[in-house]
Amino acid sequence: MTVTTKTRIISVLLLAYSSLTLGLASPAALAQSQSQLQSQSAEAAAATQGNVLELAENAPDRHVVVRGDTLWGISGMFLKQPWRWPEIWRLNKAQIKDPHWIYPGQIVYLDRSGDQPRLRIGTPVASGPAKVSPKVYAEDNLAAIPSIPQKIIEPFLVQPRVIEAGQLDGAPRIVATQEDRVVVGTGDLAYVTGLQSKQPNWLIYRPGQALIDPEDGQVLGYEAFYLGSARLVREGEPATLEITRVAQEIMRDDRIVPAPLPELINYVPHAPEVPIRSHVMSVYGGVAEGASYSIVTLSRGALEGMEVGHVLALSRTGARVMNRFQDQQESYQLPDERYGLAFVFRVFEHVAYALVMNVNRPVIVGDLAATP
Repeated sequence: MTVTTKTRIISVLLLAYSSLTLGLASPAALAQSQSQLQSQSAEAAAATQGNVLELAENAPDRHVVVRGDTLWGISGMFLKQPWRWPEIWRLNKAQIKDPHWIYPGQIVYLDRSGDQPRLRIGTPVASGPAKVSPKVYAEDNLAAIPSIPQKIIEPFLVQPRVIEAGQLDGAPRIVATQEDRVVVGTGDLAYVTGLQSKQPNWLIYRPGQALIDPEDGQVLGYEAFYLGSARLVREGEPATLEITRVAQEIMRDDRIVPAPLPELINYVPHAPEVPIRSHVMSVYGGVAEGASYSIVTLSRGALEGMEVGHVLALSRTGARVMNRFQDQQESYQLPDERYGLAFVFRVFEHVAYALVMNVNRPVIVGDLAATP
């Protein structure tokens, strides 16, 4: 509770007490005093529940923006809760819709002069001691920094990857490879049947595993694994494609789909306004565990209130352990342990993709992802 809040509450109490002792308080005045007190108490309660921005330990006074920075990363230098960066930047709703206005070379500095900390953008003064002065920047040839690492999630943005059973059955298919290789790599050729379009760029997928909700066992969809990219070299039946990128092994019978142009992510991280409880259904790549910057699928989607930009807390259900003490068998349920965050960047009806952020232990299937 801030000093200002305490002062207001005391003032309201004194006002009410004075009115009562002097016999001057009308019912309307008493109601107004009570309303003010309730309002101030609500404000104080909100402050104690985490609405006050908490600075990170050893938060710097300034940071020079460099290529490779992200809004999340910069805010994490200053805040304990980096997804709350729209608040420390004091963005209004219009600015939040288009937050990409920070460029390499600018200086972000921390203003501690007000009741709440805030971040500002400045540029070094040409001469004299090191100072920063506010400046409005126009877009130039430098690319604005994104919210989170763009290249990691780019393949997941350009093509839907949660599919129904059999959805890829009719897609063009690799029927042969250069020199009859079992696995092709970057620069190799692949021969594709059923290619009717002259689209120059293509993405390569393989039908994957069922996505099963850990809570009720329901199949929410099927995952198509992104394997790589290719470009059309020669039309025909089969058509010839050159492999331009390999994310996983590419082989015969893998499917290809047109590659739309990737778009810059244009959203901000925020906690859900309504409680969301989901679980990790898979870690991309079919691996057993994930780490920071892994991609995971979550068991809730748009129909359950999930939105692009949601930040969810990752936690693991505490185990039930047995302990024998003085010839008595005891059972204990250990508490859930929160260990990191997940950033939702793509949402389907009942499934969402999230980027794992800031974890201190591996992510495994079945872990909880819920409102922080």
